[in-house]
Amino acid sequence: MTDNQIEVRAVRAVQGRDTDVYSFFLRGRDVLRIADISRLQRDQAQDLKGFQRKEIRSHVQGIVDYLDRGEVLFPNAIILALHPSVVFKQSRGPSPEGAVSGTLTLPVFSGNRRAAWIVDGQQRSLALAQSKNKNVMVPVVGFVAPTVDVQREQFILVNKAKPLPRRLINELLPEISADLPSDLRPAKIPSAICNQLNQDPKSPFYQLIRRTSDEDAQQNAVVVDTALINAMKQSINNYGALALFKRSGNGDTDVDAMYRVMCVYWRAVKAVFPEAWGKKPQESRLMHSAGIQAMGVLMDRIVPRVHQSSEMGEEIRTSLARIAPHCCWTEGTWEGLGLAWNDVQNTPRHIKALAEALVQMDYAAVQEAS
Repeated sequence: MTDNQIEVRAVRAVQGRDTDVYSFFLRGRDVLRIADISRLQRDQAQDLKGFQRKEIRSHVQGIVDYLDRGEVLFPNAIILALHPSVVFKQSRGPSPEGAVSGTLTLPVFSGNRRAAWIVDGQQRSLALAQSKNKNVMVPVVGFVAPTVDVQREQFILVNKAKPLPRRLINELLPEISADLPSDLRPAKIPSAICNQLNQDPKSPFYQLIRRTSDEDAQQNAVVVDTALINAMKQSINNYGALALFKRSGNGDTDVDAMYRVMCVYWRAVKAVFPEAWGKKPQESRLMHSAGIQAMGVLMDRIVPRVHQSSEMGEEIRTSLARIAPHCCWTEGTWEGLGLAWNDVQNTPRHIKALAEALVQMDYAAVQEAS
């Protein structure tokens, strides 16, 4: 080992499409010398960078306390995405079946540059850097990943079975081009639309949506992204307004059309309920997760009957205006629910009850108008 590189004995195997995967050991003190933690954030152009959530300080401290006990067992492997600049030299002689042994050289760069990124084990890596027990040998599995797309893909797949925050996964999904597990696919398009709704100055939700990457930066964001994503997932998968543009046969899903529908509908909501729009959920249940999801159900009722109209936005506003006198977003009690406006909570029972009340209001208003 030198100041500008670390050499370790390693075993190399090949997985997937010619991807080199290495298994080796590092001293705890060396993990963060060669590997960085790529934090999830957005740059000034609103492009997504990184993939890791913030560290959990109590978790890190707990690991530090354990490591500082001295002779401890620490068998959990850290998973790294390696830059192609790593060099592997195969040893002579026989190797394990399906793999080859040799020496792996890991560059140690100066400044903030690193030769690897932590895919799994950021809490352990931080603890190893803070621990007095610097020489504990840590198992590492590293795979060569030339692009951040591959790193994000593996980050999600590795953490899929763990209690990784759903909002973090949702925000990363639009950035991944690989084929995803079946339980993750339904959120990819809604999350991409959610990004656009938050970033487009012409969107009714412009800078109002709380996303994991910029929660600290956007103080005016009042809508939790999960609520919008859930509403869009339901609409796409349950034959709602957005299902009109879902892929069928060999056709492509018309995401742009879905986005336009979301803008037209929610722009009408904003126009009809200006006193409730853009406020904190504690001040307006329209901006609350329960209100967003219930209004999503109402969208699935109104839009299909007017979507072919040349005045779709105006017709949606007319439909909403008919039920507006009966809505209690910021004051009053919901008739038929027996709930004060601020008693509505983000629970399946309340969301269902509120959605049913809105749909029944809409039905009664249509009957009366016809």
